Amino acid sequence: MFKRFLTPVILTLSLLAPFCASAEQEQPPKLAYFTLEPDLTTNFYTKGKKLGYIQVRIDIMVANEADLPIVEKHQPLIRDAVVELLGEQSADTIKSLSGREDLRKTLVEKLNNILLPETGRRIIADLLFTKYMYQ
Repeated sequence: MFKRFLTPVILTLSLLAPFCASAEQEQPPKLAYFTLEPDLTTNFYTKGKKLGYIQVRIDIMVANEADLPIVEKHQPLIRDAVVELLGEQSADTIKSLSGREDLRKTLVEKLNNILLPETGRRIIADLLFTKYMYQ
């Protein structure tokens, strides 16, 4: 009697074992952040003879933790693109909240386009200004 119930239980467990093992191994990639250090400082256009300056600290969010070394390797290219884009902005764009948000979205798109030929894929999920000072 015991043998009769034990056989179907063992058979069921042996069929479910591969599914349980694969579910444990397939974990979604973890988000990760890379901080561009030191802070980036550059000038921007203002009306009149005075130059404005902006200083930002940027955290780059990647969709997969394994992409952090790629971002670190291409940090000089990223920093150059950020400084170039910030320097092209007007005072109105720098000082307004909507301008800052547009700038953030533009930076994500621009950085992904710059890194695409180098990496073969889009690795930057988002970008955060963790420090944003202007004068």
